Amino acid sequence: MKIALIGASGNAGSRILRELSDRGHAVTAIARTPERIATLPGVTPVAGDVSDTTALVETLRRHDAVISSVHFLTTDAQGLIDAVRASGVTRYLVVGGAGSLEIAPGQRLIDQPDFPEAYKAEARAGATFLDLLRGVDDLEWTFLSPSAMFVPGERTGRFRLGIDRLLTNDQGSRISFEDYAIALVDEIEQPRHIRQRFTVGY
Repeated sequence: MKIALIGASGNAGSRILRELSDRGHAVTAIARTPERIATLPGVTPVAGDVSDTTALVETLRRHDAVISSVHFLTTDAQGLIDAVRASGVTRYLVVGGAGSLEIAPGQRLIDQPDFPEAYKAEARAGATFLDLLRGVDDLEWTFLSPSAMFVPGERTGRFRLGIDRLLTNDQGSRISFEDYAIALVDEIEQPRHIRQRFTVGY
């Protein structure tokens, strides 16, 4: 498949990029500083900024899918969604956040008293992004939320999937960037969560 990846040089984006390359996909890797993008088979680095909607639309055209792996707080959510729609690409996958996941029915992680203050603004922006997507019916979107601890680690291929609930085990709530990338690319190759938020964790 031909896939456009926005935010290809970031923590999650770089792992997703490698997973796509390893599986033989052709990737347009978009970042503000393309020199930071890893040199990998099938990867074409492209300079791009999500705030430049007109240029972004042209970059995204003629792809089979778009992935965005960007900070929500510094992104115009509606502008980015509109750019994907204007590009003519209908499959859109978003690297989500954990803050809006439920820990019990009607109880979000972000609303718990021990949720770190430093992450609240980003988490709220991620929740707003998801709410906007839920109002879009002309994109086949998927929002993949990681566990609470989203960190560098190993590519094990052993993880669980869920829907809207924070996944935990006796060691807490965690997923590596590497295993997250597997779950996201699996969803591209075999879509199972169209117009849905799902979760991944150990």
